Amino acid sequence: MIKILFVCHGNICRSPMAEFVMKDLVESRGLSDQFEIASAATSTEEVGNPVYPPARKKLAEHGISCDGHHARQIKRGDYAKWDLIIGMDNENMWNMRRILGDDTMNKIHLLMDYTDRPGEVSDPWYTRDFEATWRDVKEGCEGLLLKLDRNGMLE
Repeated sequence: MIKILFVCHGNICRSPMAEFVMKDLVESRGLSDQFEIASAATSTEEVGNPVYPPARKKLAEHGISCDGHHARQIKRGDYAKWDLIIGMDNENMWNMRRILGDDTMNKIHLLMDYTDRPGEVSDPWYTRDFEATWRDVKEGCEGLLLKLDRNGMLE
């Protein structure tokens, strides 16, 4: 089983979009039983809140439900539980390392590093451009799944 945790600042936009896009990708390929996928925040400000309505709407436009999601904060113990801990931007990476400690097992990565255009996932909280975020998240999740396949991690 491959365990992936997606992380952003509040866990109401980018990381739940990545969580549910990745779940949709693995389900459409019949690989759901090989994965555990979730998301979390580096902050506490949105803990308990559902996915932000414009992010929920963008997922729904692509037939993806995010029902039942409630934001939670990443905790130190998550480092041992998850195989990959995927951040959306450099600030997330800094905060993840602050919370989780040293990345001695090379588990912490940026989502866009799995694409041909490494960098940060567009933050719709500031840009209000949920389409750009959708494209980044979809491309990043597809790239991550491809890398896992190429590394022989999928059956």
